[in-house]
Amino acid sequence: MEKIASQITHWIKTYAENARVKGLVIGVSGGVDSAVVSTLCARTGLPTLCLEMPIHQAATHVSRSQEHINFLRQHFANVTALSVDLTPTFDTLVAALPPTEASTREMALANTRARLRMTTLYYFAGLEGRLVVGTGNKIEDFGVGFFTKYGDGGVDISPIADLMKSEVYQLGAYLGIPASILQAKPSDGLFGDDRSDEDQLKATYDELEWAMLQTEQGHTAEAFTGREREVFEIYTRLNRANQHKMQPIPICKISR
Repeated sequence: MEKIASQITHWIKTYAENARVKGLVIGVSGGVDSAVVSTLCARTGLPTLCLEMPIHQAATHVSRSQEHINFLRQHFANVTALSVDLTPTFDTLVAALPPTEASTREMALANTRARLRMTTLYYFAGLEGRLVVGTGNKIEDFGVGFFTKYGDGGVDISPIADLMKSEVYQLGAYLGIPASILQAKPSDGLFGDDRSDEDQLKATYDELEWAMLQTEQGHTAEAFTGREREVFEIYTRLNRANQHKMQPIPICKISR
């Protein structure tokens, strides 16, 4: 993992220096992805601002993010941290929206949380001339599209987007990420409870990584039975439904 850690750290630093920015901004959620990326950012030696942005957050998420920030500040003098409580802002926005009984309301509001956080990250990035650093991994960003468009998907650079979730855990262990984070169930924290990613995706990351590999090798659902077929179909459905997140914005080309 040393080679991967060094490569990503060098990549972040080189990109930032070429962009002539003054530092990095990253949201820290208490999850393994943001813990790994924020540590890699800290290793660059560049000024790194870690933002906590709770919105009706589960207490376990808050405690893990605070533990990780304390870990970073103990080991890296270039790390600073702020907590911006976005709960009142979110509640004000919800109160201003017209009432609805739509079944999709909960998901729409979950994505709204992610977009409020993105707005906050870019506010601080704009204040200090910094890059917003993304935390998406390969299975989320290019497999099942498990991120919010213009939310956690709205970033300047994405250092771990070529790593599978299993590789992120390995890298986290190498970097000394707190055990509480490595052992916690992955969760996007967008619902104000301890709902896990697996609860939403109906499959584990290990299963989805397997399905992504089978797809890349040209296999179809007919090649599998039982749970393997179920997982493969879950992956295929999510991949197809979320292509709008993974592909460039469509442009209407004008015939002249």
